[in-house]
Amino acid sequence: MPWIGSAIFVWLMMGTIGAPAAAPIEKQNFEGSVTLRTDMFDARYGAWAIGDTTDGPVLIDLIGEETLSRGDTALVSGEIDGEPGVAAGRTYGGVLEVHSIRAVTSSSFLPHRAGAALRSRIDDSLRPYDPGRALLAGFLVGDTSHIPETDVEAMRRSGLAHFVAVSGSNVALFLGLVAVVAGPLGLDPRRRALVGLVALPTYVAATRFEPSVVRAAVMAGIALGGRLVGVVFEAWQLLSLAVAVLVVLDPPLTANVGFQLSVAATGGVLIGARWPVEGAIRRALAVTAGAQIAVAPLLLFHFESVPLLSPLVNLLAAPLVTASTLAGAFGAVGLGFLIGPASWLADLVLLLARSASGWPQLGAGAFAGVALAGLLLGVLPRLRVHLVVPAAIAVAVAMVTPNAAIEPGSVAVLDVGQGDAILLSGGEGRFALVDGGPDSAAIVSRLRDYGVTSIELVVLTHVHADHASGLAGVVSALPVGTVWADTDPHRSNASAQLFALLDTRGIGVSVPYVGARWHLGALDLVVEAPVRRYASPNDQSIVITVSGGSRSMLLSGDIETFAQKDLSHLRADVLKVPHQGAATSDPAWLSDVGADFAVISVGPNNFGHPAEWVLETLESSGASVVRTDVEGDVVVDLMSP
Repeated sequence: MPWIGSAIFVWLMMGTIGAPAAAPIEKQNFEGSVTLRTDMFDARYGAWAIGDTTDGPVLIDLIGEETLSRGDTALVSGEIDGEPGVAAGRTYGGVLEVHSIRAVTSSSFLPHRAGAALRSRIDDSLRPYDPGRALLAGFLVGDTSHIPETDVEAMRRSGLAHFVAVSGSNVALFLGLVAVVAGPLGLDPRRRALVGLVALPTYVAATRFEPSVVRAAVMAGIALGGRLVGVVFEAWQLLSLAVAVLVVLDPPLTANVGFQLSVAATGGVLIGARWPVEGAIRRALAVTAGAQIAVAPLLLFHFESVPLLSPLVNLLAAPLVTASTLAGAFGAVGLGFLIGPASWLADLVLLLARSASGWPQLGAGAFAGVALAGLLLGVLPRLRVHLVVPAAIAVAVAMVTPNAAIEPGSVAVLDVGQGDAILLSGGEGRFALVDGGPDSAAIVSRLRDYGVTSIELVVLTHVHADHASGLAGVVSALPVGTVWADTDPHRSNASAQLFALLDTRGIGVSVPYVGARWHLGALDLVVEAPVRRYASPNDQSIVITVSGGSRSMLLSGDIETFAQKDLSHLRADVLKVPHQGAATSDPAWLSDVGADFAVISVGPNNFGHPAEWVLETLESSGASVVRTDVEGDVVVDLMSP
């Protein structure tokens, strides 16, 4: 029985991860009603949902419509375009670009309405948000929308992300609160079980149907249903039945990463709880280790790394999270004075996550080695004495050794997706960063991988989000010295947010003049542009020549033909190709730079970047061309010929 649900889960997961998208919807102007079939989920650049139209399911951009949730109907005008695909485990036939939402009708389903009211009550009780209160919202109802991306990434890298993916403990807490409220009614166990069954859908709706809480709620519902009829289920039976029910009723759910991790972690907890260890601390460590081992293959598959010391971090964090969640729950329902202590405890969890996020991460090979060592320890206890010391040394080395290295006098064009982020190493811990890419979490993670603890100089070449958005995370996560930017009169939401953050942190922004220099240890930086004001933000990019002991590199931002005409005199050994290799450059300029090595910083995109003729032009001029979407990070040594 314990393995039935797991077998069904694996079978359906294999069938749905590569499931074909819905039938494509013809490009058209749209005006009509859309009923949401999912709650909002976070995509890379905003909030989205899947909605049903008369022509089929569509992916809808819901930025600014945070009040919408599953079951709501919106009257929308816009345009359906884009290819079919899969998001949040659901298929869609096109993308609905919303021009206006003229009216919204709330779901008539009572749990939806009650859940929305509960979520709103918690939101009101936690405002105004700070990092601790934002994390507390994650503990209570899985709302991570107010948590900075850098803290979300820190929670993941430290192995604590599951605490904001509400699940079994949260459901148990909710049912406990329901029991307390129902206590004065003097109900017998069966009637209390019935009250719990009726109340469960409200909490599931309040969490916006988080896959992990759906799994936990179904397990709890089966247990409560069994109590009504006098049947007691074991934990493995509950997990197996819940998985079987969910994958039969909602097969696409198996493609959801949160659901996969939730099922695997629960199974690992059950296994760890049965390990023959004595003592409260050892038992708690066994449970967390069991969960970590169970989710490790999925973490490697989806995120390519596993936090080595996650069981220890979880052991330290779990009592803080429990206390914070409990105090926050009572504070949200009336005892407001408890919100402060709950937020303070959440701040401690954040401090732990930020500290532990820099601890070693295991790739597939390293994890296989650790797993093999653990297996040998379990099967051959006599080896423990011989393995403990080498294991301790390996962990100590990993704790002080960064995962990657960048030599002094080198420039690393980082693989951060569709955008630019370029790290310069002058040696002796001196770093500069030119742009931050589109994703705060991604750039901060890459900087930590290279052992960067502070940044001497940050350069924002221009205002577009694929260069500016990530810098907000960098400024939040690391000490920053000087910031260069020359953006007027152009602005964007990303640049406005960055400048506001810099202002609150007391970090001034300098406008570098053409010819300005910065000595960064083994590297020298010279500002080449902008030489005037341009109508295009791309043309107004700050352009920098970086020189090392033997070679030079031109960091060209996103300049296009107008600015390139003004910079026809520039020459360099290495070229960072402008604008992800877009067809916005002058072919003659690309050739005249004279580079023998060209780097294109690019990610998956629908813009056709890089253009084929750009690649051909660079190659015909004698340059070797590399791309970050193919090679990953590209490190260029400017000290050697």
